[in-house]
Amino acid sequence: MKRWQKTGLAGMTLCVWLMGAVPATGLAAGQEAVYADMAEHWAKDSVTRMSSLGILDGFPDGTFRPEEAVTADQFVKMLLLSYSELYPNGERGWKTSFFGSLSEANKNVLQRDHRDFNFKPDVSGYWAKPYVDLAEDLNILAKNQFADYKVKLRREDVAEIVYYTLKETEFLEDSAYSMGLASQYGDYLSLSSRAQRFVAEVTAKGIMEGYPNGYFGAGLPVTRAEALRILERLTDKTGRVNASSGAEGSYVKMVPTADGSYKKLIFSSEKMMGAYDVMLEAAALRGTNYDMQGTVLRLFKDAAAKSKGTGGAAGSGEAWDEASLWLEPGYRIYGVTIRLQDGMLARNEEAIGKFAAYIFGHHTDTFLILFNQVYSQLADGQTVENRTVSVGGYSVEIAIQDGGKTAVFSILEKQ
Repeated sequence: MKRWQKTGLAGMTLCVWLMGAVPATGLAAGQEAVYADMAEHWAKDSVTRMSSLGILDGFPDGTFRPEEAVTADQFVKMLLLSYSELYPNGERGWKTSFFGSLSEANKNVLQRDHRDFNFKPDVSGYWAKPYVDLAEDLNILAKNQFADYKVKLRREDVAEIVYYTLKETEFLEDSAYSMGLASQYGDYLSLSSRAQRFVAEVTAKGIMEGYPNGYFGAGLPVTRAEALRILERLTDKTGRVNASSGAEGSYVKMVPTADGSYKKLIFSSEKMMGAYDVMLEAAALRGTNYDMQGTVLRLFKDAAAKSKGTGGAAGSGEAWDEASLWLEPGYRIYGVTIRLQDGMLARNEEAIGKFAAYIFGHHTDTFLILFNQVYSQLADGQTVENRTVSVGGYSVEIAIQDGGKTAVFSILEKQ
């Protein structure tokens, strides 16, 4: 909501831009705000605290209007201000904890691309442009994510913004675990699959929660009071809700993701979690010719193949890794994938053997005989049929792909 007020001043006309959603109240840094309409409100404490930090002010009439909807540009401004500190002189600076949580690329965004960012709205153009531009460059917003940044944000829209903020500043939860928690909402299935992912993450993180009726509130606008509570939980972990039912147990690891960040991964058993560590040991056997992302270890012939497989050529459709070891924790599956390349077996035999030994124990030789038999048949140009073989306490599913050039061994623990 915008309005322009013209007043005379020494014979001149002064234009004052008043933003109805975030007008200034003139609070000094750290001064506690008192609003006439917040005395009995459920978010009183959050509003008081966040207002004292200058995240969102009240209105000139002494009210806060907690149930008014928040627009996209207002929320983005509030989000960025939440990661800053308000100094006694009224200036701001990034919190040390926030800056330290960023990737090197995003640190460069703040230090170089937006070194002149002063936390203040633009006074000669669209007021929110500095905030939107920075949020886009930090990958918190997609470019032109909203056709109109004056749109009122729905709860799933806020969940999306918070999701990408978490991705850049913390880590993402195990998707199967978080979606299991969020699936309890009565309106969860009404969300798109993409929105389900965002809602699941903010639920598992304890940043957003459902209403007493058991619904998340898909499609509902986010109010000013709700926005401050969400941002308070986002930036202060001590205020988050414990959304866990204890399902994650103790089998949890932080693993790297393809974009250079991290996510929490919940393993189904102690043995499967141990397999992740064995994969790292197997990787070390290949020097630097490997790439580990999530629960997939890709092994490359040499540095050139690795560069192509992890760089610009990765999206060409060609597989540059010659073998991979992988886990599917949600399905309790271990896996080995190999591709027919000259010298592949000699280069990766030790790594694959180490992984197999951990899984099969004293049945390792049985698996390796099967593995080498399949590889030899493919190398000789023979036809190998897909089949399932029992090895110890596991079922090994053999799938031949790419016209006989790739073999996938899926190892399932028998129930």
